[in-house]
Amino acid sequence: MPEGIKQKIENLREKIRRHDYLYYVLSQPKISDKEYDSLMSELEILEEKYPQYRTSDSPTVRVGGAVLTGFKTVRHIQKMVSLDNTYSFDELTDWNQRILKGLGRHEKIEYVVEHKIDGVSANLTYQKGKLTIGATRGDGETGEDVTENLKTVRAIPLSLMGEHVPDFIEIRGEVYMGIKDFEIFNKEREKRGEVLFANPRNAASGSLKLLDTALVAKRHLNFFGHSLGEYRGADIPTQWDFLMKLKDWGVRINPASKLCNILQEAIDYCEIWQEKREKLDYEIDGMVIKVNKFAQQRKLGYTLKSPRWAVAYKFPARQATTMVLKININVGRTGVITPTAELDPVECGGVIIRHATLHNFDEIKRLNLREGDRVLIERAGDVIPKVVKVVESKGRKAFLIPKACPVCRGKVIKEKEEDVAYRCINPSCPAQLERGLLHFASRGAMDIEGMGEAVVIQLVRLKLVRNFADIYKLKAQDLYKLELFKEKKVNNLLSSIEKSKVKPLSRLIYALGIRHVGEKAAFVLARQFVTLDSLSRAKLSDLDKIYEVGPVLAESIADYFSQAQTKKLIEDLNKAGLNFKETLHSAGPTKLSGKQIVFTGELRDFSRSRAQDLARQLGANPASSVSKNTDFVVAGENPGSKYDRARKLGVKVIGEKEFSRLLGS
Repeated sequence: MPEGIKQKIENLREKIRRHDYLYYVLSQPKISDKEYDSLMSELEILEEKYPQYRTSDSPTVRVGGAVLTGFKTVRHIQKMVSLDNTYSFDELTDWNQRILKGLGRHEKIEYVVEHKIDGVSANLTYQKGKLTIGATRGDGETGEDVTENLKTVRAIPLSLMGEHVPDFIEIRGEVYMGIKDFEIFNKEREKRGEVLFANPRNAASGSLKLLDTALVAKRHLNFFGHSLGEYRGADIPTQWDFLMKLKDWGVRINPASKLCNILQEAIDYCEIWQEKREKLDYEIDGMVIKVNKFAQQRKLGYTLKSPRWAVAYKFPARQATTMVLKININVGRTGVITPTAELDPVECGGVIIRHATLHNFDEIKRLNLREGDRVLIERAGDVIPKVVKVVESKGRKAFLIPKACPVCRGKVIKEKEEDVAYRCINPSCPAQLERGLLHFASRGAMDIEGMGEAVVIQLVRLKLVRNFADIYKLKAQDLYKLELFKEKKVNNLLSSIEKSKVKPLSRLIYALGIRHVGEKAAFVLARQFVTLDSLSRAKLSDLDKIYEVGPVLAESIADYFSQAQTKKLIEDLNKAGLNFKETLHSAGPTKLSGKQIVFTGELRDFSRSRAQDLARQLGANPASSVSKNTDFVVAGENPGSKYDRARKLGVKVIGEKEFSRLLGS
């Protein structure tokens, strides 16, 4: 019997360690928080009952999560601990009874209640008011130094402002991605044929692990400060005072934070947000209740793994049971095929759910999912519905990974064993062509106005367009075949197609949809090779020498231009009269070199994208939002909030005429 118990404890520890790794390291959780807490609770009970089997490395005495290589490790001065969870108001009341017992029944206790943001914990170290280190939580004692990536998060000040800034302070908080930003981000990934993120938390976590800070900056991450680590040179008596000081120092705090005089007030506030959380543009999975006074916190102290003075109240999961009607396969621009579950419509968290993500084929195998099964679905992170588990199997045949593309019947392969994604490798696949054409015509690429999804689908199905070059062969009589196309619409689209021919070379390179080549990489390639002909003839060794181009990108570019169909496409685009040469305005530094510029309002002589292209060609770095690091804002007619932000921060604002003079200087 004892040996059986010992083995059970070891098995539980191994299972928890595995899920810690998936959650903290890979950001790919396979079970719900509640299922994880159940495993941990079972282990705690067994170790309590059989203390002879307790070990110093048990998951019950640590936060969890190994530190990845690739970033320098940082040791936290004060350990970053996790909170104990409660799942009912009765459990909250029990927690409060322990607080009263620890402090004394007659002591006045206040509580600070905050949203429990479903993001990535970060520790910001400020010395003399300057941000010196930004680190992830990691295993609680050591984390990864992601300072440069955190510097791209606009809500994190590089320098603290205001009075009474401490000589040294650690500010803890949560890095997250807003729901709207996440939806836009995933749509862009889908257009590029990339694997989608399951939820905003995974997107935020994955973003902080990127090595390219320019890519991180595009992810629109955000931050809320919420906890105090080590500090020197400041008088901070309470959690509420700390939050108010953060606001004074320019650190964003959650506006929903509330100071409560009694526990019932805190419970009522939790209940309010349990109902209202749908209205937020960021994800919360519960509320955090903290004893307000730091002196009381110190008196209460810590258990081996969590503070006694704070607790998380977790909201009930938004789940529902329904039937999987069909497993559908979607094909992206680069041929990545992604499975989704078509569901018998069911209400979940106030929303009718008809589809759920399955992420990839490994997930289908893990779930042992089959068409016709009854499944438990959950609004994963309250955004993308996902299948949690099968609750009733109907015994149908196991789902097989398709060997042929569902659209074109082309061959489907996994390019590398470590990949999770399968791809259709038929370059003539209509689904890939549709997605590719949408990307080619998009605003950041060739900017062909009027060539949206409905138009692209018709062009492909009528076989009017078989590749990018065919766009430039379209005649008026071709477009009249499209639904709702009259003379004005035909002329507008033809005009937009003609205008796209003179777009900068960097736009064309990006529009081609080469795997891993984003706007920044396209600009670097255009500046380096000057002409598309030079780029297309570049050897792998030539590409490897470019500082901004890594081995994966270099291989992808070389492979793309080595293909026969690419060579034919380049030849046809050249015949169509597209711009194949990058205009280098200056060989040396210009007045715009290294300047961070933001555009706002409507420009008369340029489109926004054209103005940004011209600025880039002269060495500037166009940005999407205003910060203290912005050199100047170019304001056109009807400027928006960026103009107001620039004025508030004291950033220089210039008009379109002055910008034109800078272009010509």
